[in-house]
Amino acid sequence: MEFNIKELNPSDYEDVLVGWWKDWGWQPPPKDFLPNDGIGGVMVTHNNQPICAGFMYMTNSKVSWVDWIISDKNIEDTKLRHEAVKFLIAVLTNICQDNGSKYIYALLRHEGLSKTYEELGYNKGDSYTHEMIKKL
Repeated sequence: MEFNIKELNPSDYEDVLVGWWKDWGWQPPPKDFLPNDGIGGVMVTHNNQPICAGFMYMTNSKVSWVDWIISDKNIEDTKLRHEAVKFLIAVLTNICQDNGSKYIYALLRHEGLSKTYEELGYNKGDSYTHEMIKKL
């Protein structure tokens, strides 16, 4: 399978990603919660069709945070979708590494996605019991 990567553009949030999050039954994160106001990530395409996308938060340490991985639930070829997500995580990992990160953090709830991260060499940390966010 041949995949292509494109940087997210300002319209991708409303035109594509919000629908994907809703299709999976997830509450879309606010645009300003995402890196670079919703464009701090990449999208994987196959034959010019968007398949999945994800974001990376760069920090002032050697840690990056890769998160908000989402895919088009309506793609019937689950193997294609899985391979695209795996490719996406590998690309995000490489971007973080190229930008000087030595560690990459991911906060996951979806077991299938956790297994994909593990396939790419990520290790499970401690299981968290609470996710805490305060909107100011």
